[in-house]
Amino acid sequence: MITQTRVHLQTLVLLFFAVHLSQPVCVEVPSATEAVVGKPMMLTCIACLRREEIKSKTTVKWFFMPNTDIPEDKTPIYKYEDETTVELDGPFKGRLTWKGSQDLQDVSIQIKNVTFNDSGVYECSVLREFEFDFFTPSVVVSKDIKLRVKEKASTDTTALYSEIMMYVLLVCLTFWLLVEMVYCYRKISKSDEQTQDTATNYLAIPSEQKPPPAAPVTE
Repeated sequence: MITQTRVHLQTLVLLFFAVHLSQPVCVEVPSATEAVVGKPMMLTCIACLRREEIKSKTTVKWFFMPNTDIPEDKTPIYKYEDETTVELDGPFKGRLTWKGSQDLQDVSIQIKNVTFNDSGVYECSVLREFEFDFFTPSVVVSKDIKLRVKEKASTDTTALYSEIMMYVLLVCLTFWLLVEMVYCYRKISKSDEQTQDTATNYLAIPSEQKPPPAAPVTE
């Protein structure tokens, strides 16, 4: 009986490590780091589950650090636990909204009506407790988002360059199409002229000099 229990525990441990070595089933997209005063701001935090993962309990905690020089000076602002979201007391009370997914791979939150005082570092801490038969291992994943609040939105140079390249490509394709049309038109015109010249030359030959038509094939 003891041997069977030991084998069972070893199997569970191997399964636990296999879960952590497997590939994620989602894409961990980084969060935006610039916000505009008076606008909503999404703080993206994605903590991917692993393939073949067993049932687990997830707890999410969000913290805010106004001063990056003092890491210990962080204030809890939001919590997700036991399938319930709790907006904690503080400067963000009434301005935070849960934007996480149902499978809890995305545990993002949104700030409504951003102010200059919202600049700082936000920490997303995800605790997963895996439910095995004999023990409950846990994994903690933490991510920091350094947010800077601006009065106006910055110009998206990537979108600008993409739009310029799109127009350049459109002009190049249009020019190439015109060149192909001119080339095909000249080629067809030249072929018609050669056919017309051949027909004219044939008509100009006297009848007695024209080669006799081929005799029809008879059985």
